[in-house]
Amino acid sequence: MRTRQQILNTILDAGVVAIVRLNDSSALSQVGDAIVAGGLNVIEFTMTTPGALDIIKDTAAKMGEKIMLGAGTVLDSETARAAILAGAEFIVSPILKREIIEMCSRYGKVCLPGCYTPTEILTAMEWGADLIKLFPANGLGPDYIKAVRAPLPQAQIVPTGGVSLQNVGSFIKAGAVAVAVGGDLVNSAMVATGDFGAITEIARQFKEAVQKARAK
Repeated sequence: MRTRQQILNTILDAGVVAIVRLNDSSALSQVGDAIVAGGLNVIEFTMTTPGALDIIKDTAAKMGEKIMLGAGTVLDSETARAAILAGAEFIVSPILKREIIEMCSRYGKVCLPGCYTPTEILTAMEWGADLIKLFPANGLGPDYIKAVRAPLPQAQIVPTGGVSLQNVGSFIKAGAVAVAVGGDLVNSAMVATGDFGAITEIARQFKEAVQKARAK
């Protein structure tokens, strides 16, 4: 069993959380394999996907040794607990709710609550959040992270929403400890046409962009 610190370290080392949000779950295992082939090993399945808990359970059983699996779009502590019991190692929410953070702490899992303002970010840290999901980041941009981390340098911010290959380096250089990427990495069109090779290539490019930005 991985410790909470090991889970956190894996996310930080990876630098990219791949968000998989699909209307049809039939191709999820192929999507997961494609992401891993591109060098990314932290994958978040959103709870909006039909049969999400079964998917998490099956994926944890099949790929649990080679990926760090999380559940996203978690809106309450009951869902967080169910996802953890199904095999999720980290929980991501678009909102800030204390009960979700406490549930993750109880089970020794990592929590990324959604925050938008400095007050929310500080509150999340005081409640025990491991990482801060800055959401939606596309309305704020890299400069916002730089500005927030001036008075809150201890904030470990993961921008989500609007992160692309064009701006991922700017987010990292501004102080983001990692990024979360959804549609710009995995979209329904690629899955519908079975273009899993494209997903692998984009995953590789995101990993490379993060590594390059961190090196400077």
